[in-house]
Amino acid sequence: MIRINLLAVERQAKKKKATFQAGQKIAVGCGLILVLTGGAVGWRFWLLSHESADLDRQIAASQAETARLHSIIQQVQKFEQQKAQLQQRVVLIEELRKSQKGPVHMLDQVSRSLPTMMWLTTLKQDKDQDTILIDGKSTTQTGVSDFVNNLEGSGYFKKSVDIVSSQADAATANAPEIVRFQLKAVFTTPGDAAATAKAAAPKTAAPVKK
Repeated sequence: MIRINLLAVERQAKKKKATFQAGQKIAVGCGLILVLTGGAVGWRFWLLSHESADLDRQIAASQAETARLHSIIQQVQKFEQQKAQLQQRVVLIEELRKSQKGPVHMLDQVSRSLPTMMWLTTLKQDKDQDTILIDGKSTTQTGVSDFVNNLEGSGYFKKSVDIVSSQADAATANAPEIVRFQLKAVFTTPGDAAATAKAAAPKTAAPVKK
């Protein structure tokens, strides 16, 4: 009679089945790990791509703003240059006006101060634009003195007006006596003359109250 050990066969079959199930579990676990890892890597890649795109947009916006501000700065600098040029022109125009007013007033006052029977031959202005030399002729010596007094009294010439030279040509049968003269005067405006006189005037002490 032959006896077959079925118990051992069954044990080997169960052992093989358990091993196969364990392998399946390991494979499933590894697959899940790979899927999760791939998902995490993909999510991280998508997040980094999104952040990179956002940074690119911010950089582009910053560059555009920088270009706009640079254009504004250039316009401001150009405006400042134009403003400085206009200010220089205004100053130059004012200086020209002042320089034109001076000779006009000077000639007007000299003409008004001329007495009768007197004429001028030359009028020279010094380099400092204030001192003038007046050459002329008069029929009397008194006329020269009157001319000096008129100039000093006009308020446009500083006192005193100096008589540099005075020479009388003797009268002849055909011509009267002629006095040739040269004056030296310093032109000023009445406001400046008044300020100078006020500054030069001695100050009186205030009375002491008892």
